[in-house]
Amino acid sequence: MAVSRFRQWTLDVHDVELMATFWSQALGYRIEPGDDGDAHLRPPDDRPDRLSVWLQPTDAPKAGKNRDHMDLVADDGDVEAEVERLIALGARHADVGQRGDEGFVVLADPEGNEFCLLHRR
Repeated sequence: MAVSRFRQWTLDVHDVELMATFWSQALGYRIEPGDDGDAHLRPPDDRPDRLSVWLQPTDAPKAGKNRDHMDLVADDGDVEAEVERLIALGARHADVGQRGDEGFVVLADPEGNEFCLLHRR
């Protein structure tokens, strides 16, 4: 039976250049600028087992908590160091109602889109 699988994460953004820089550095991806003011982020060596990211420009405001978000893991397992690195790139801590005992840290990218850094794979 044929099934669908995830191939790309698409994010509407206001500042494509800012967000392409942030997400390419966060994920270790390369930036491919598009012809329409968009950008595509590609994984190293075009690995087919990793999602690509498409950043498309929008004027629409972000309202409230994202209904979907990306969950990331620190490749080396050092969550605290990865949180510090992502914050240095422009992320910030985000409060979406967590209690403090979750298995993840909630962050937001420079435009306020929430994502999580998981404590375990």
